[in-house]
Amino acid sequence: MTFTVQGLAVARGIAIGRAVLVASSRLDVAHYFIEAAQVESESARLIAAKNAVAEELSELQASLAQMPASEAPPELSALLDVHLMLLQDEALTDGVLHWVRERLYNAEWALTTQLEVIGRQFDEMKDRYLRERKADLEQVVERVLRNLKGAPSAVTPVFGHTRKSSQEVLIDDTVDVPLVLVAHDLSPADMMQFKQSVFAGFVTDVGGKTSHTAIVARSMDIPAVVGARGASQWVRQDDWVIIDGDAGVMIVDPSPIILAEYGFKQRQGELERERLTRLRHTPAVTLDGQKIELLANIELPDDTRSAVAAGALGVGLFRSEFLFMGRHGQLPDEEEQYAAYKSAVEGMHGLPVTIRTVDVGADKPLDEKPREESYLNPALGLRAIRWSLADPDMFRTQLRAILRAAAHGKVNLLIPMLAQASEIRATLAVLDQARRELDHAGVVYGPVQVGAMIEIPAAALNVDLFLRYFDFLSIGTNDLIQYTLAIDRADESVAHLYDPLHPAVLALIAKTLDHGAQQGKSVSVCGEMAGDVTLTRLLLGMGLKVFSMHPSQILSVKQEILRSDTQKLKRWAHEVLASDEPAQLLNKAR
Repeated sequence: MTFTVQGLAVARGIAIGRAVLVASSRLDVAHYFIEAAQVESESARLIAAKNAVAEELSELQASLAQMPASEAPPELSALLDVHLMLLQDEALTDGVLHWVRERLYNAEWALTTQLEVIGRQFDEMKDRYLRERKADLEQVVERVLRNLKGAPSAVTPVFGHTRKSSQEVLIDDTVDVPLVLVAHDLSPADMMQFKQSVFAGFVTDVGGKTSHTAIVARSMDIPAVVGARGASQWVRQDDWVIIDGDAGVMIVDPSPIILAEYGFKQRQGELERERLTRLRHTPAVTLDGQKIELLANIELPDDTRSAVAAGALGVGLFRSEFLFMGRHGQLPDEEEQYAAYKSAVEGMHGLPVTIRTVDVGADKPLDEKPREESYLNPALGLRAIRWSLADPDMFRTQLRAILRAAAHGKVNLLIPMLAQASEIRATLAVLDQARRELDHAGVVYGPVQVGAMIEIPAAALNVDLFLRYFDFLSIGTNDLIQYTLAIDRADESVAHLYDPLHPAVLALIAKTLDHGAQQGKSVSVCGEMAGDVTLTRLLLGMGLKVFSMHPSQILSVKQEILRSDTQKLKRWAHEVLASDEPAQLLNKAR
């Protein structure tokens, strides 16, 4: 009987195939007490399993380095680093050994017990990104459990044909049919092996749009649905399933009519993607002759390859905080940051790179000392520029590295979460001091354009102040929406109220665009709205001329731009802005 499972759409496209189930290793963990005389041997068994997994992950990293660039998304290496870090974390290792030595738990029981202890700490974190790192910890623990059982990795690489995995896939090796993976979760290491297999797509029970699984899926452009609760329990091995990565739906046991319909959609999607690639070198110019800049958002220096491949005219947002994450308080020094920024600048071959200063907060464990305080509203606390100004040594280190990288190409400096004049003046003073320090040391550096992010309503309402101090502005719609509507996007109970088309949000964006145009200064949008093709025409009608988005979204947005006439869209955009229900007018673009 046909039924559907709803999840989150994280990677576009349609996948049709037979289900391959990967069950959680924790479902059948043995629980028993050991004798006191067995403590040392049980501890040694545990440490041996941990070391074996560390070696396995290191080998995966080595093989990743040897893969062609087109097959090795840069995100994977960083995510494997995260798993190695978690594997070697003292909180995990010491905690597990405690259960073995003090409670006489067997290794598997001790491992899952400590997972629950640390897992609760992740659940209590206010930051959505950090909460979703609990999934990475679970994946690491499952790899150790598999090793303790003597089982291979959850996903076995498949080259050219299907093959039974450790989960006893019930599909004949000789049958050449598409396969889709259905799992409780997938680790980055599993994803790398998945890339080398014949799997056409995947569905997971857990995960969010910022989970590592989703990030890698988008970078690989693989049809995927995450957060499909219970999917791995409801689907049977070898069921026919359809993954609709655009709608965030999995259809199980589809009827012949549904199969035919989605088969047509799949073929149409493939033809559309092939056609879009032809637009790579086509200038983004509207029907009425308006030139539009399409820029890329990146997290790591190697992401510039996908930005160039998509035809981006530069990097509109380099999220530098990814260089700071997962380092146990050992923040990157000036030389390491300089090398990373220089690599990104050189990777864009003369095109501009906008580097945002570190955007972290009190709820993110990046400080050299762990914070004992807890905050009810970490998004409203010491984060982004507030965090940087509170640690001027760290801030000047980053600014010096960025200024030095500017000697190798065009670099723009972007400051996040500014809200008031005192913060602006303090930030520019620290920048001047960083320049003086480089002058004093005789170190070469280059000029930078300095911009501010508009992501707090106070900044949008007081935009003229920002335009007096800065060379350009960039609207961070993700936080602007959250702060304007007082909605925590990570809270599932109110996430449905997160609305980019709320009249107040649109009014703040329009005000920022209008005032920037009046003063002849560039204003871009670098949030999720920039890459949403359903909003492209509205933003064009509102006067936006600079979009910055994930590289995979650039060609689709460019297609909308090439079909648009901004003069005709202006009147319609004004109607949308004046409406109490903008969403109702969204599909009436003329």
